[in-house]
Amino acid sequence: MQKNIILKENFHVFTGGPGVGKTSLLLELEKLGYPVIAEDARKIIKEQVHIGGDALPWKDREKYMKLMFYASVESFYSADTESNNQVLFDRGIIDSIGYAHLSGLKIPDDISDLAKTIAYHQNVFMLPPWIDIFENDAERQQTWQEAVDTFDCLKDTYLNYGYRIIEVPKISLQNRVRFILKNILS
Repeated sequence: MQKNIILKENFHVFTGGPGVGKTSLLLELEKLGYPVIAEDARKIIKEQVHIGGDALPWKDREKYMKLMFYASVESFYSADTESNNQVLFDRGIIDSIGYAHLSGLKIPDDISDLAKTIAYHQNVFMLPPWIDIFENDAERQQTWQEAVDTFDCLKDTYLNYGYRIIEVPKISLQNRVRFILKNILS
């Protein structure tokens, strides 16, 4: 039985490995008036650390992945779905599936099925690994190699779910903003 697909052509995903400049880029686009939906993974990590929880990438990866997935679904549904305004997502639903692949986790059927029924604009903006700007922080504890592996895994996962990848060039922040605007508005 074919499930109804919820497609939001005005919802744009920005993804890539950690430390590639996604947040900086999205903050600049937000200053231009684009609504930005923050990354759910960071919120989950901060909350889990605060409450002493174990749904963390360095503790219980499966719990973490499920929290990330369902938080991303909630973000999708709570975004401005009534208008045709462009909405920018710091990571999307498929990122949690990519994380599961990267971590060697089995993806439950309900998660896989739900991911196939919720769709963003088919062009996904991927920021490649960039050693010159890569850095860690309290929520981002991955190594450079893990950042590269994450990029590769996310790229494969988005392609497997039928998305097209637009790789954002390694250029200045302002030129990245121009690149995005050209590709969103064209």
